[in-house]
Amino acid sequence: MPKTLHLAEQLIARPSLTPDDAGCQQIIAARLAPLGFCCETISSGPADARVTNLWAKRPAAPDPSTQAATKLIVFAGHTDVVPSGPAQQWRCQPFTPTQLEGKLYGRGAADMKTSLAAFIVAVEEFLAAQPDTALSVGFLLTSDEEGPALDGTVKVCEALQARGERIDYCIVGEPTSLERTGDMIKNGRRGTLSARLTVKGVQGHIAYPHLAKNPIHLLAPALAELVGIEWDHGNAFFQPTTWQISNIHSGTGASNVIPGAVVIDFNFRFSTESTPESLQTRLAAVLERHELDYDLAWTLGGTPFLTEPGTLVDAVVDAIKQETGLTTVLSTTGGTSDGRFIAKICPQVIEFGPPNASIHKIDEHINIADIEPLKNIYRRVLENLSAGPAA
Repeated sequence: MPKTLHLAEQLIARPSLTPDDAGCQQIIAARLAPLGFCCETISSGPADARVTNLWAKRPAAPDPSTQAATKLIVFAGHTDVVPSGPAQQWRCQPFTPTQLEGKLYGRGAADMKTSLAAFIVAVEEFLAAQPDTALSVGFLLTSDEEGPALDGTVKVCEALQARGERIDYCIVGEPTSLERTGDMIKNGRRGTLSARLTVKGVQGHIAYPHLAKNPIHLLAPALAELVGIEWDHGNAFFQPTTWQISNIHSGTGASNVIPGAVVIDFNFRFSTESTPESLQTRLAAVLERHELDYDLAWTLGGTPFLTEPGTLVDAVVDAIKQETGLTTVLSTTGGTSDGRFIAKICPQVIEFGPPNASIHKIDEHINIADIEPLKNIYRRVLENLSAGPAA
């Protein structure tokens, strides 16, 4: 069995439901230590939901012929997975890796334990061929990506920043491809800004509306205006900012009572053409114009980040072309990832992994034929960086 497939199966067999790492990082650290990596576990969070983070780094071999600072590339990802859903609906047990009809099934197969396995084997092969490389290599892994993401990658980044650690390049192993491994990479992500809006009225009997004040009726014109706003036009890398309502709560459950308040949950996915402050100001102006009595609680989930074509993007694009013949597409679509935290301490961050069509679904899987090319692309990226400015 190929090494990457075997390691992927080992990791999938660990039921690492967020925030439980279930020993995945121990397996990975045991592979990295013999390669010269210094492995450090950074735990965080409450005792009943402890998060396990792994920071592993292999220094570059000293090169007496040059005084240039070595570059550090970090492979980042998560060992935690989402719940499997009803196990009886799966073709196989969710945490029993199973090969069927050319596919590897199991929770985490696509998101993202195969990427982690490919990271490890790619580094093993690269260092076997170039043990004295002037490229420093690191790993940043967490068991808190699929959960609240409060005690995972963000905590490691804060610790590294406090120590003065510098990361030059980072590849996050999120499943970014569409149909074939390598057809799309993410060179950035939109920001996410959420809020809970409470509009107050006066509760009363539905037959006596003049004695009450219906907050739903009061809010409706403001909602119509907000839905019609063009927040920005986006740019060459980002789609226009969007605003969407996710939940509306109101009423007592009785059919003859005018509610006293209505609660709206909404979210902005925003481009670099807008800021959290500008969006907050513009939305509040609409509410004020409609003279609403309201409370508004904001939550900034992450700011947008972008890595323009340059050293890392070029190395990944070239590696994909070499291995698959594909001309990859650069994209910033989709949800958020831990790249938003890493981008605060690393100037070049991209996300690249296998096809994402089955992630979080019943019967999550990856085509076995995609596994070795994925590993080879990661290895080729290391070779490209080692041969270029990173050397």
